[in-house]
Amino acid sequence: MQSTNPIIRVIIPAYNEADSIPLVIKDIPSIVTETIVVSNNSDDDTIINAQNAGATVLEELRRGYGYACLKGMDYVAQLNDSTDIIVFLDGDYSDYPEQLLELIQPIVQENVDFVIGARVKSLREKGSMTAPQIFGNWLATTLMSILFKSRFTDLGPFRAIKYDKLLELDMQDKTYGWTVEMQLKALRKKYSYVEKPMKYRNRIGISKVSGTVKGAIFAGVKILTWIFKYGFKK
Repeated sequence: MQSTNPIIRVIIPAYNEADSIPLVIKDIPSIVTETIVVSNNSDDDTIINAQNAGATVLEELRRGYGYACLKGMDYVAQLNDSTDIIVFLDGDYSDYPEQLLELIQPIVQENVDFVIGARVKSLREKGSMTAPQIFGNWLATTLMSILFKSRFTDLGPFRAIKYDKLLELDMQDKTYGWTVEMQLKALRKKYSYVEKPMKYRNRIGISKVSGTVKGAIFAGVKILTWIFKYGFKK
């Protein structure tokens, strides 16, 4: 990064995270220029609680993680202010927002393009990842290693990327495949990337993906579809 004081914006997709969202926003370091919460058709107090905590709040009525992330990106694209780094962070308080400083360090100090917050076993709270999540993560990253010689060990949602590099990825996925799409496209474009080990705790509330059989199955299918699509793409 050329800027010694990078302009950082955080995008938080949130569906019914009324209890957790104020805690997430409160723990985001003051170095962040703007925190953007995208309510993904929430029907609780997510919106008002996020506004009261000081976030910019957008609404995306189409359900889907990717839809919410794209809504946040559309907002950033229309700003008159510049943006250097985008951080994606979940709204369930499973990640530790204060670790954002560690997450962006490789970008700011080493000019790395893309950083994944890796939910390593030694730093995970017991029960914070379900067995299907752990297996799916292992399968996806193993396939990525075989097909792309990647070094990823996680599809963790806590991630940072240079804004201009994010735009070049032309992100498309509207639902469960958002995270793996970003990683696959970064590999195809030969972006520099690293993983930073991050703490991970039990989320507040029930997961909309791993907490349901339907969600886990659809997420797995979408992730594998992206991997094989890019694995055999010339």
